[in-house]
Amino acid sequence: MKKLFKTTCLIVGLSILPFLLPAQNPPHPNGGGAPGSGNTPVGGGAPIGSGLIIMMVLGSAYGAKKTYDLKKS
Repeated sequence: MKKLFKTTCLIVGLSILPFLLPAQNPPHPNGGGAPGSGNTPVGGGAPIGSGLIIMMVLGSAYGAKKTYDLKKS
C-alpha cells in the first residue's frame, strides 16, 4: 500500500510540476534597444548551418563505422 501511495504521489507531483515552473519570456527582438537600432531576429540570430553540417558528417561517419563493423563480423 505504501508503494502504491508513493508511486501515485510521484506521478501526480511530476504531472503538476510543468504548470508550476513556467518558461522565461522571449527576448526583445532588437536586444532591448531602440526600435530602429537593429534588425536582430528573436533568439539572437545564432547560425545553425555549420552545426547542422557537423552533425550530418558525424552521423554519416557513425553509420559507416556500424556498417563496416557489421560486414567485418
